[in-house]
Amino acid sequence: MSKYFGGCDVGSTYTKCVILNEKGEMVANTTIRSKINSEQSSRLALEQTIAQVPELKSVEDLDYLIGTGYGRNKVPSADENISEISCHAMGVHVTNPQVKAIIDIGGQDVKGISIDTDGTVKNFAMNDKCAAGTGRFYEAMANAFEMSLPEFSKLSLSAKNVIPITAQCTVFAESEVITLVGEGKPMDEIAAGIQLAVAKRCFVMAKKAGATDSITLTGGCAKNDGLKKAIEHVLKLKVIDLDIDPQLMGALGAAEYARQKGLAKG
Repeated sequence: MSKYFGGCDVGSTYTKCVILNEKGEMVANTTIRSKINSEQSSRLALEQTIAQVPELKSVEDLDYLIGTGYGRNKVPSADENISEISCHAMGVHVTNPQVKAIIDIGGQDVKGISIDTDGTVKNFAMNDKCAAGTGRFYEAMANAFEMSLPEFSKLSLSAKNVIPITAQCTVFAESEVITLVGEGKPMDEIAAGIQLAVAKRCFVMAKKAGATDSITLTGGCAKNDGLKKAIEHVLKLKVIDLDIDPQLMGALGAAEYARQKGLAKG
């Protein structure tokens, strides 16, 4: 039987799971909304991912499994757990070794990560004091606009002007946005202000991560086209798109660490 290696990234908003074969090729992946209980989230994501590989019947059939993310200690049958900072760095490294800096926008925090030549973390900075600029923040903004997240992420692209959002806090920003919408201000210009405000928060993280000419985004917010454009404008850096779903980077990195450790174990 072939060998398979798993990574399970239990985030505050979404839980992601990736299975790699011995060559490091992704053979299965799943993304689900996180449940209230981290163990339940990881169990469900693992079951759905394992079901995609005919040779695997249960989580015990994986040769090595690594948990990462906010609920990494709760992944059943995991051989060990590794911080999501290390896993995002490794995930991006195996996807595109040219990329040396990451902004990871999670459900509840924002991280800037610089990657060394072997995929390990060179340096990182983190903002977890405030939810502004995180996945939860974007969900609140989309709700204020009565839109889906994908609709909201494209809204600012058509803006001719930017209406600045002054509030730094999610709760105050949401009420500020609702007031602006109520006043009949152009929705796309308000959205552009939101994207700009988040891009400015990413500026410090990017500098601490040592980004010089380019950067990539990981996490669910990496799919936000308006944010990518705002980051390129504010940071004067090229945002590199990854060939693999950026939301899977933590789980992919965990699975790659599992592959390396599993093969070393023999």
